[in-house]
Amino acid sequence: MKNFSNTLNNFFKRKSIKYGVPFLIVVVGGSFGLKEFTQLRYQFSKISQIRPDELKKKGIEMKKPGEVTLESEFEKLKQLDIDDWKQVRGPRPWEENVEN
Repeated sequence: MKNFSNTLNNFFKRKSIKYGVPFLIVVVGGSFGLKEFTQLRYQFSKISQIRPDELKKKGIEMKKPGEVTLESEFEKLKQLDIDDWKQVRGPRPWEENVEN
């Protein structure tokens, strides 16, 4: 029994056990604690759907879901002339705003 007690005392005197185990407990326990807080955040957040009739009252027109597609937007981009452009240097804060 004395040998087991001595071995156990030596085991708990190691720095990795003395400082590492409490650190790991805090990290893992903190992770579970933060999980609960973030769950409360999303549980009580105000989530509501935007209805098109409410948006029309505010002056916003929504497009129908099938009206905008990736292909239609690509066709609009193909119509733009993106190869002919001019580089314009922006004004620096210490310079006067004089346009050339």
